[in-house]
Amino acid sequence: MESDLTTEHHLPFIRIHKNGRVERLSGNDIKPTSLNPQNDVVSKDVMYSSDHNLSVRMFLPNKSRKLDTAGNKIPLLIYFHGGAYIIQSPFSPVYHNYLTEVVITANCLAVSVQYRLAPEHPVQAAYDDSWSAIQWIFTHSDDWINEYADFSRVFIAGDSAGANISHHMGIRAGKEKLSPTIKGIVMVHPGFWGKEPIDEHDVQDGEVRNKIAYIWENIVSPNSVDGVNDPWFNVVGSESDVSEMGCEKVLVAVAGKDVFWRQGLAYTAKLEKSEWKGTVEVIEEEQEGHCFHLHNPSSQNASKLMKKFVEFIILS
Repeated sequence: MESDLTTEHHLPFIRIHKNGRVERLSGNDIKPTSLNPQNDVVSKDVMYSSDHNLSVRMFLPNKSRKLDTAGNKIPLLIYFHGGAYIIQSPFSPVYHNYLTEVVITANCLAVSVQYRLAPEHPVQAAYDDSWSAIQWIFTHSDDWINEYADFSRVFIAGDSAGANISHHMGIRAGKEKLSPTIKGIVMVHPGFWGKEPIDEHDVQDGEVRNKIAYIWENIVSPNSVDGVNDPWFNVVGSESDVSEMGCEKVLVAVAGKDVFWRQGLAYTAKLEKSEWKGTVEVIEEEQEGHCFHLHNPSSQNASKLMKKFVEFIILS
């Protein structure tokens, strides 16, 4: 049995043992799918990449299965989970339950994407996998997508690292002229960062900044020559061009007690000042922390955020 002296502890995420074994401390539980309605939603897993053994988890309102699909197609939501690129999956109970609630409330088809995790698969693997999933979805390779998805109403969303991924997928969709186009993108507490504070209100102490830098530079993206100023991570402070965002509108949710709070606000400002022709809106909960809506989904503020998310989809 390995001693703690031979182990790197990165709480609350992972332990990395000197023999290379990675021990994930959370996000490992798997919620099973069911074609029998659970909370009036059915779900299934479908492999989209046999090369990397990656799947998507799909969620469909049961009532949509009962409708004549001619003329009754529903919005399509492509979702990227959070977890600092190193934990969680679409199969985790927290994400299964969250997407179930989104789907039944917004009456949409959701496709929750699995991507490879660091440190076994450093960035940019997560971005490559996420784009591959989008391409797979757009080839109509699944019967639910063919029967129910309205490709004039395609949305991308994610939280934390998944919100960062959502941004980059939007940029790539714009650069590669993805067709049909993305209607909108929702980024909840996006994981953007840089070596230096983004403004005078970005007052994280040195220990917090050092921890985030260490996780990115040593676990998530150890091959990055720019460290936390890597444009994948430092979207706001770098020279990354956001004007090619390939969607009509963006909703950014931020939380006042979140370490990424000021970065999220600065990101909306960067979009507004760019030559991008879309519209950006921000929703802020000053007294909440990072991904509070997942940790306390029954709270008043979580319900408020859910309402805004759903309206973003159904009112488009």
